[in-house]
Amino acid sequence: MKVGDKVRFNFAKKEMEGVIWKLFEKTAYLKVDFPKHKGKIIKRKISELKAP
Repeated sequence: MKVGDKVRFNFAKKEMEGVIWKLFEKTAYLKVDFPKHKGKIIKRKISELKAP
């Protein structure tokens, strides 16, 4: 995994897709387009992410 990769993650019983914005040892910050909030940054553990 590296910055700019697309990944899938679970959010509110749905699977969503985002782009890695920042990457640290155990956490990743993702830029996600929600319906009413485009470009929102969220934090997830790397172990929770899946490659598409």
